[in-house]
Parts: sequence; structure tokens; C-alpha cells
Amino acid sequence: MSKRPRVLIIEDDLLIADMTEEILVANGYDVCGIASTVSAALELGRRQAPDIALIDYRLADGGFGTEVGAQLRESSNLGILYVTGNNTQVAMKNAVGDACLVKPYKSTELLQSLDIVAAIAATGRANPPFPRGFQLLKTLAQIQAIASDD
Repeated sequence: MSKRPRVLIIEDDLLIADMTEEILVANGYDVCGIASTVSAALELGRRQAPDIALIDYRLADGGFGTEVGAQLRESSNLGILYVTGNNTQVAMKNAVGDACLVKPYKSTELLQSLDIVAAIAATGRANPPFPRGFQLLKTLAQIQAIASDD
């Protein structure tokens, strides 16, 4: 089995963050940190250089995960998977990232979603089937094209 990507978990609910870390570690992922705020996530992301960021939409202190995704993507081509209770929140914000997974999700759906995002980061392609609650986001090029049309 090839080495799994390094994942940064950005989640303000510590119970969810801890359970996610356990699932990932048990399945061969290296969790390089857990952050609950935008500032902590940015600092960890820059210091740890993860391959994938698993980002909750709403963070502690009123921050939004979309802020983290956009800033981390400026300096790295890491894969970005948002997790949220409402996928339209991420999709409507033209979030910089690869995909979104709706909570609640099963561990198998999370792992499959991370595999898809890792493939997108490596090849630029995502191959179905996709897990329940999984949605691809617009690429940065698509977002810029939309913005230039406005």
C-alpha cells in the first residue's frame, strides 16, 4: 500500500476532530495537526505543509473555513475537502477547494472523499462513483472565468 497523504484537520468541534483523527490514523493517514480557528489553521498549514486540508465550513471565533482554503491554496497545491452540515453554504460562496462532503457522513464516505481529493490534487481528475453527500466544487479557473464575466 502506498503512503497516504498528510492531512490537516480544521474543525472547531473537538469531538468530531478527535474521531476524524482516529479514523484517518487507523487507515494509514498522517494527521499533521488539528486547528479550530482560521489563524491556527493558517499557521499549522504553513508550518506542516499538508497534502490535504479537511476543513469545516464554520470555525471557532466566527471564522469560515473558506478563508483558510483560499489562503492555503495561494502557497500550495494541496487538496481541499470541506465538510459541512449544508453543502450549499460552500458551493454558493465559490469556495477555493476541490470538494465538499455533507455531515453527517460515514467513515467510509470520508475516506473515499479523501482518496478522490488526493487524486484531484495529483492528476486534476476525479473519477466517480462519488460517496453520498459528496460534491465537486468549481475549479479556481472556473471561478475566475465567472468573475471576469460579471
